[in-house]
Amino acid sequence: MTLTFTLDPVVGPTLHAGVLELWTDVSNAGGAVGFVPPVTRDDVRPSLDKHLAGVAEGTCRLLVGRDGDGTVAAAAFLAHNTHRLQRHWLWAYTVMVHPRHQGKGFGRDLMAATEAAARSIEGIDAIRLTCRGGLGLERFYSSCGYKEVGRVPGAIRVAPGDDRDDIVMLLPLH
Repeated sequence: MTLTFTLDPVVGPTLHAGVLELWTDVSNAGGAVGFVPPVTRDDVRPSLDKHLAGVAEGTCRLLVGRDGDGTVAAAAFLAHNTHRLQRHWLWAYTVMVHPRHQGKGFGRDLMAATEAAARSIEGIDAIRLTCRGGLGLERFYSSCGYKEVGRVPGAIRVAPGDDRDDIVMLLPLH
């Protein structure tokens, strides 16, 4: 099975619900997407709505991967920089694959689709993302061509006494 990716899909109620379910399920499985389990859809909804407001304003792009039955199985948000000196690169935020699809290569597929989406945007020279230390994510992103360019020790507190590094990764597109 492979995923079908769409950049800038029309966001109606069904897609909103699908991304919300994805984000909630990824969070509850321990995925590093801005939350610590347990969370509910009501916990995640304000963050999703904030990202989707950026999509509506044109400051953010949504990339969605659907599995064979059309269910949202992966997603990433590509956020443009508003600073005039940094418009040549963009951020990849909330990069996630549904837990039921872990180990199938869909993460690599999502990263390849993210790279292709960024390359399709005129004037974009690189993608930056951050990841939470302690989960091996930097090794995964490195295997996708990203290079670690910064690390802030203990910047992410997932629980009292459990501080993780905030790792900045970069993928040059030229």
